[in-house]
Amino acid sequence: MVIMVSRTGRQLQRYNKGRRLVVGCIPYRFTRNGEFEVLVVSSQKGHAMMFPKGGWEIDESVEEAASRESLEEAGVLGIVQSELGKWRFKSKSQSIYHEGFMFPLLVTEQLSLWPEQNLRKRAWMTVEEASEACQQWWMKEALERLVNRLNSSDLDK
Repeated sequence: MVIMVSRTGRQLQRYNKGRRLVVGCIPYRFTRNGEFEVLVVSSQKGHAMMFPKGGWEIDESVEEAASRESLEEAGVLGIVQSELGKWRFKSKSQSIYHEGFMFPLLVTEQLSLWPEQNLRKRAWMTVEEASEACQQWWMKEALERLVNRLNSSDLDK
């Protein structure tokens, strides 16, 4: 048995000009019927739905950070694909700005046990449902970019 725990603290966090660097993923899959679904998770306080994201730490690449956040928060493993973009947004809890990077994650495995399973709920949704449920404008933009990329059938853009 492997025991996984979430990283905590800000000691290893990356910053750029005082802005915390945040990395996230949009985990996605195609159902047996060929339907496109994305995985959203609840915030730690359970009030909002969003895509997995967290701080990019100094001992990992941006892709490793994206993969780690998806494992810790959503309990999924997969293939991190090319970056969807970079956004600057204001922290909800403080009056500071973050820089957020988002990546698609083609899910290859959904785990029954994961580090934050007692803190978060996860749910597979259609794009429309996820866009409605997600309150963060920059995550909605990232989702729109992913949909456009998938519609163009070129995941390596």
